[in-house]
Amino acid sequence: MSEAKTSAAAQQRPFKVLGIQQIAIGGTDKQRMKRLWVDMLGLTQTGTFQSERENVDEDILAMGRGAYKVEVDIMQPLDIDKKPAVHTTPLNHIGVWIDDLPKAVEWLTAQGVRFAPGGIRKGAAGYDICFLHPKSNEEFPIAGEGVLIELVQAPPEVIAALG
Repeated sequence: MSEAKTSAAAQQRPFKVLGIQQIAIGGTDKQRMKRLWVDMLGLTQTGTFQSERENVDEDILAMGRGAYKVEVDIMQPLDIDKKPAVHTTPLNHIGVWIDDLPKAVEWLTAQGVRFAPGGIRKGAAGYDICFLHPKSNEEFPIAGEGVLIELVQAPPEVIAALG
């Protein structure tokens, strides 16, 4: 895409990326990851999440406060032999705050961005989320280039602070 087309697309974009909401790290042993992130680095555990469908046992850790809080989600598989294999990519995904998730999904899809299956749904932290696929295809030539990216609907206080 030429620079002129990129600028035109940016001016028409009906949503804003406000900041990093989370990074998600996968491994085979959450307790080992907690030793680093909680015991050594001082992050606070704010929640847990388990899903057989997503084959994940997750602890939600946090740094910062309010609109500036960033989650570090440490994940291990419920069953190491099943898919999805949350542990096989140590940096599993990054999540970004979006001010208007439905508009973002509609606009990005129209631009040729590939989304992972599942659509918009509630995520582990209770926000509406969806994922950009890490790999493009012929129908959708724009993707995460190897990185799974989570779009997260920002709550009003994050939009007010970061928007």
